[in-house]
Amino acid sequence: MLALTAEQAVDPEHGLHPDEAERRLALHGPNELPSKAQRGPLTILAAQFTDFMVLVLLAAALVSGLIGELIDTVAILVIVVLNAVIGFMQSWRADRAMAALKELAEARATVVRSQQTQEVAASNLVPGDIVLLEAGNKVPADLRLIHSAQLQVDESALTGESVTVAKNTAALPDSADSALGDRLNMAFKGTTATRGRGRGLVVATGSHTELGKVAQLLDPEDRTTPLQRRLAAFGKRLALVVIGICVVIFVAGIWRGEQALLMALTAISLAVAAIPEALPAVVSVLLALGAKRMVAVNALVRRLPSVETLGSVTTICSDKTGTLTQNKMHAELVWAPEHSWVPGDQAPEPVLLETLRAAALCNDSHRNQSSEGTSDSSSDSPTQDWQGDPTETALVVAAQAAGIDKADLDAQWPRLKELPFDSERKRMTTLHASAAGFTGYTKGAPESVLLRCESQWTPEGALPLDAQMVINQADTLAAQGLRVLALARRDHAALPNTLTPDTVEQHLQFLGLIALIDPPRPEAAAAVRDCITAGILPVMITGDHPATARAIALRLGIVDNAQAEVLTGQDLAALDDAALLLRVSQVQVYARVDPAQKIR
Repeated sequence: MLALTAEQAVDPEHGLHPDEAERRLALHGPNELPSKAQRGPLTILAAQFTDFMVLVLLAAALVSGLIGELIDTVAILVIVVLNAVIGFMQSWRADRAMAALKELAEARATVVRSQQTQEVAASNLVPGDIVLLEAGNKVPADLRLIHSAQLQVDESALTGESVTVAKNTAALPDSADSALGDRLNMAFKGTTATRGRGRGLVVATGSHTELGKVAQLLDPEDRTTPLQRRLAAFGKRLALVVIGICVVIFVAGIWRGEQALLMALTAISLAVAAIPEALPAVVSVLLALGAKRMVAVNALVRRLPSVETLGSVTTICSDKTGTLTQNKMHAELVWAPEHSWVPGDQAPEPVLLETLRAAALCNDSHRNQSSEGTSDSSSDSPTQDWQGDPTETALVVAAQAAGIDKADLDAQWPRLKELPFDSERKRMTTLHASAAGFTGYTKGAPESVLLRCESQWTPEGALPLDAQMVINQADTLAAQGLRVLALARRDHAALPNTLTPDTVEQHLQFLGLIALIDPPRPEAAAAVRDCITAGILPVMITGDHPATARAIALRLGIVDNAQAEVLTGQDLAALDDAALLLRVSQVQVYARVDPAQKIR
């Protein structure tokens, strides 16, 4: 870390001097993703006349006018103008919509410059800036973390991983070969801090960030669609055939002794008549109707020929998080020895109710301001009522489904002390006032929590705990792609004088397990079936873990068995193009891949 700050010539406590920041901004440019200049109306209009068939029609209109066929000239020009107007209106409206989306909000960042904390436009960040992060902040640039206080980041927009990632400042063993999701000492532009605080050194801005590299990969030079290529080829062949026929007729007429002028006019007239002047207009109208139907399902089409491209698809490679899944965690199962409950079923057993009560209390989620004063657990989108880590909001919603409201619990069992989540301990504990005195609830990874448990809690009293059986159940659920959390509790006659893991997280009573997953969208499975029926091969490419990717693919019908092969980003990096070509026909699920690998 010292070498990195020395390389950037910055003191992590003082930050850059404003003058130095201005100099670096002029050197590196603004912290913005690369984008082309917005097209003006004349540019959009001119683009409608670059198609080869349109050029052929304009040539035909010119020739018709020269030989005196004004009616044909007007008819052709009307069709060409109609075609241009349709294409112009579609492109103009789409460009305006895209511009409006970009101007919705300007990102801001909190930085330290000359020992002063200040807020600046994210576009003004430069390499060497010291950025402060807290829960809810968008990460404005690629940062090497130099301080982390329980910082967790939602990286789903970049890596596809649904679960938030706990960050730290430790050096990586081999950062060059690690996937983006495994670089725990980095916070990447475009991701979101969901918990804790952090301080980071800007190491990349704009197009040099990982997100910027993805944006460059998504800007190929050749934007022609299959329809455009076929129409261009058809136009060229038609032009050659028409010219050949005209030459044959002209030569045959001269050979028979006809006048040269008469034969030239005849040949030109035949050439104009052979041009299908209505073809571009018919194609544009049909594509415009397709674009209109897509707008009805919230799909914005910028270029009309792109509509036809969908009809040429043989393979669809889709991301998982937010595309095939809902990008929000959901509790699938609450389990305790001899008991289980699925949210939505009848009221759970008392031990499962206590597990859910622990999940709601040992939880940092809070209700949205717009939802304050309401506790309607029947909301169509209950997760929207709560803010915080996606896993914790899912636990609150699961508790609501069992009739447990977190807001009421917080009032009845106020939190007095806590041991925050720690990536080394892999658990957190909160202490609450209760009727029995004080109760501590612990939540975390099953292997971490069970080490501190000595018995199984039941309403009738403690029972012996079969820890191995619980671990086996947790492993079974994890193999299905579920994230598994364990809950435990302990009663205290008095608050501990010192709040440490050894004083609070010992002699616990195990409560149960809660298994969560980012569930598939309700319409996704039907869409996959439609693709397969249409002869289109669906492929999932995600940055999430292999077990999770396979589980979602199995639910959606992308694969048909639980042992389907999954190719990881590390496997991809080891394959050359020839070897990959042999594998792609056998693999339908790719996991733990970087954005750049998704384009390969």
